[in-house]
Amino acid sequence: MIDWLFKFKIDPTKPLLESGDDSIIYFTKRDLLEKRVKPIDSIWDLPEVQKILKGQQTDGSWKPRDKNEDSGVKYSLIETWRHFRYLIDQYEMTRNHPAIEKASEYIFSCQTDEGDIRGILANQYAPYYTGAIMALQIKAGYGDDTRIEKGLQWLLDMRQDDGGWVIGSPGIIGLGKLNPAGLSDLTSNPARETAQAFDWSKPFSAAGTGMILRAFAVHPQYRHSPEALKAARLLKSKLLKKDNWASYHHPDNWIRFQFPFWWTNIVSALDSISLMGLPKEDPDIQNALNWLVDHQISDGLWKVSYSKIHKSPDDKKTHKTRLWLTLAICRIFKRFY
Repeated sequence: MIDWLFKFKIDPTKPLLESGDDSIIYFTKRDLLEKRVKPIDSIWDLPEVQKILKGQQTDGSWKPRDKNEDSGVKYSLIETWRHFRYLIDQYEMTRNHPAIEKASEYIFSCQTDEGDIRGILANQYAPYYTGAIMALQIKAGYGDDTRIEKGLQWLLDMRQDDGGWVIGSPGIIGLGKLNPAGLSDLTSNPARETAQAFDWSKPFSAAGTGMILRAFAVHPQYRHSPEALKAARLLKSKLLKKDNWASYHHPDNWIRFQFPFWWTNIVSALDSISLMGLPKEDPDIQNALNWLVDHQISDGLWKVSYSKIHKSPDDKKTHKTRLWLTLAICRIFKRFY
């Protein structure tokens, strides 16, 4: 039952159990040590959960601070995704709770007839955000919803010729190189139409593909589809290597972490890959797993960043993230081993 623990130099469950954090202790016992625990809704009553729920608006969204809601960017959608991540990925809330149902309906109100979640880049396509957001909705219990089906089919239609996805809007690629001001106007101006200048021959971005693949990885049917598995193999081929896209070119982008997941890194990528059943013996996967083993800190946890270009101090402010990150890494190893 605990053979996977012997892969680590230090038992990571010890600092998790001694963290004093009720939710961390709960999931460590349930997911890692397979102990009997109370029903999950006992976690939903914790003060930190209630604090998040207190900020929810009547329409199900969360209101952003100091942002102009009259612009083309739906900042309420971004803020809703930000909080939704914690409620779903950290506290495992589901549509059985009215707050999750309200939030999901708000998100679905931002879905277009094409199937994508629109608004984070104004009128432009944002498949990487659509995938990341829908992954949370699937976890919350919407996997069999026709709106999710429509969204997943749209994501499949947005793939590059190689079977992966780009970062940003695929409809902008063929416009040529835009200067920063032109790109900003295109992705924030509500008067700009959705760009349709596709270039399907451009190679996939690991950063974009990793975010989108989360939705397929958590779907009980789509995680085994040939299209999703092909994308997963593309993603694993780039672990700890340069991305094909300049904005995420540096390999250090793989080794800065957040939890709940936001951008693609080796932990978020391995989380999806481990759910999809790719073998741990694969050299790319094994290399990433070995990297994690080699970079465990003496306290049994992992740092929030090992990146030279995205430095982050390990202090009281980031300690809770380190706990959740360590829990996520342990779940990955338990699946693989």
